[in-house]
Amino acid sequence: MLGTLIQLIILFFVVIDPLASFFVFYATSSTMVPKERQKTGILAILIAVLLCFLVLILGQRLLELFSTTLDEFRIAGGIVLTILGIKMVLGEPLINTHEKKENSARALASIIATPLITGPATIFTIILASSDYGKVLTGLAVGIVLLITVLLFLMSNKVKKILGDTATQVATTILGLVTLSWGVKFIILGIKSIF
Repeated sequence: MLGTLIQLIILFFVVIDPLASFFVFYATSSTMVPKERQKTGILAILIAVLLCFLVLILGQRLLELFSTTLDEFRIAGGIVLTILGIKMVLGEPLINTHEKKENSARALASIIATPLITGPATIFTIILASSDYGKVLTGLAVGIVLLITVLLFLMSNKVKKILGDTATQVATTILGLVTLSWGVKFIILGIKSIF
């Protein structure tokens, strides 16, 4: 059982990719004040936890409830990631943090939570793993990886102090290209699978 749990933790660590999520979160929240960034990170994880455990409990029925398929969800997530990547590459703020700060933080948290943390790959993997290894082990593995992710998010204020503005902008541009390529990949995979 411990061996299976470790394998599932590694699997979800690769699929959820807390490090990539951290860097995208860090880059997209760099204009926020530290307290707002911390609040946004926690909210993103709470949304991701809710989504992951809804998928764990409902499985494939969740997608059927909304009359959608995993491939359609993959394409939609790819479009959102593509828009996010373009804005990051061009140096545009994802959201206007000066107007409606509370709504901006919620919007960013939602985008980080899905499709970034709880994207099609995570949903698909949760459905398969819970079928193969049971809901308890799968839920425990997902919970551990999300805990690692929130700890990384909470460290973003320290990282910002160390790197400074120039390094943050360079990282944002590079990560924007990576995010853009993920979006394009999700769209292509979804279209290939549908046709």
